[in-house]
Amino acid sequence: MPQPLFIKPIGSPFIELQSVDSTNNYARQQIHAASLPDRQDFAQHGMAVFAHEQVAGKGQRGKVWASEKGANIALSIVIKPASLRLMQQFQLSACVAVAIHNFFVKYAGDETKIKWPNDLYWQDRKAGGILIENIVGSTASGNGSWDWAIVGIGININQVIFPSFLPNPVSLRQITGKRFDPLELAKEICGELDTCFQQLIREGFDDIYAAYTSAMYKRNEKVKLKKGNRLFEPVIKSVTPAGRLIVQHAIEEEFDFGEVEWVL
Repeated sequence: MPQPLFIKPIGSPFIELQSVDSTNNYARQQIHAASLPDRQDFAQHGMAVFAHEQVAGKGQRGKVWASEKGANIALSIVIKPASLRLMQQFQLSACVAVAIHNFFVKYAGDETKIKWPNDLYWQDRKAGGILIENIVGSTASGNGSWDWAIVGIGININQVIFPSFLPNPVSLRQITGKRFDPLELAKEICGELDTCFQQLIREGFDDIYAAYTSAMYKRNEKVKLKKGNRLFEPVIKSVTPAGRLIVQHAIEEEFDFGEVEWVL
């Protein structure tokens, strides 16, 4: 009998592009093509898209992800959420963040952290970011169906000179003094994510949630946050299983992604 979609390994097929506007855009186009009659050979769970150059890379909140040609990882992975419900989006986000963290720790060591919600940090510098774009359909009941997730991953590998508008970038080469093959590292990331995703689907969220919280950047430390015109300095405590940031100052507060900004 054929295996369920979510059992197929992440990273298969693996598509290598020389240049593209955005790997997330390319993946979205494949998903759209797969919905057309007689075009079922396009997007599928686990498909990975790697580009040596992105000319219009995406970051969080509509920001641009700037990356030197041929130097870094620009990777998008198509996920069929399978048994996950739309309200469990943070479970996938945390799963991806833990997988990227596990990958980077092997090269950069234990100073690698996850900055809520899903940035990759080394010491106080940003090494990578994750952008997950969800494709939601409709059901007979009127509730949204979580049809696809496009997981965009950008990690600085060999770049050493960055645009001045980036406040605190760092690359694996700057950390280790070594050059790496971004394509081979991207394939390694696919393996790490496959392991974490299989764990999430088969065993549930508990262990991934524990790994995420233990790797949180600035956990139990005072930070500066901004909400609108309000600037305050709470202590980062943890994150709820639904992804809300928990902070403590005069009172304990929780924030959804997008409610507050880090002031670094």
